[in-house]
Amino acid sequence: MKFGLLATSALLWPLSGLAQPADPTPLQARSLAATCANCHGTNGKAKGDMKPLAGMPADKLLAMVADYKNGNQPATIMHQISKGYTDDQMRLIANYFAAQKPAAAR
Repeated sequence: MKFGLLATSALLWPLSGLAQPADPTPLQARSLAATCANCHGTNGKAKGDMKPLAGMPADKLLAMVADYKNGNQPATIMHQISKGYTDDQMRLIANYFAAQKPAAAR
């Protein structure tokens, strides 16, 4: 009986990783970036007067968020929102937006 269970486990072991994404980072980055959509538009393609984030270099976005976080840049809400993310999460978000194609010029 033990051999049968062990043999079945050994046969299924290579298949156990199929349901898992190879790298969960892109999905995590997209999920974190989605929290910005209310103000900055889907995938960072803002409408109206809001700053678009799509295509913005990651280092520039990180510097801007750091200015909100430490109070160097006045804001209505970004100073609070920026404090809700870890540095690693902000890097994921910044890299996600940097990889997005900017919206067509208006």
